[in-house]
Amino acid sequence: MSKFEKAVDIVKKLPPTGAVKPTQEDQLYFYSYFKQATVGDVNVARPGMLDFTGKAKWDAWKGVEGTSKEDAEAKYVAKLLTLLKASGSEEYKDEIAELEA
Repeated sequence: MSKFEKAVDIVKKLPPTGAVKPTQEDQLYFYSYFKQATVGDVNVARPGMLDFTGKAKWDAWKGVEGTSKEDAEAKYVAKLLTLLKASGSEEYKDEIAELEA
């Protein structure tokens, strides 16, 4: 499993009440770089004006357009490491070590 795949797995499993609480901005960051790493540049039309969540996600993804797959994966992992370290929780000690290896 690559560092990126491991990071995606960690983000998906973050409990809503745990030590690490990504903000809405963090969540959009993860979404945008996940999509860029796995799909590439935006390849769908922007959602309609009443789909606020969809538009926010699309805009975030569009904002990282042109980023290479490797850079997108690296930015995703780096952001997660920052959040895990900032939590100060011993709970993610092993994950931090794995991602930094």
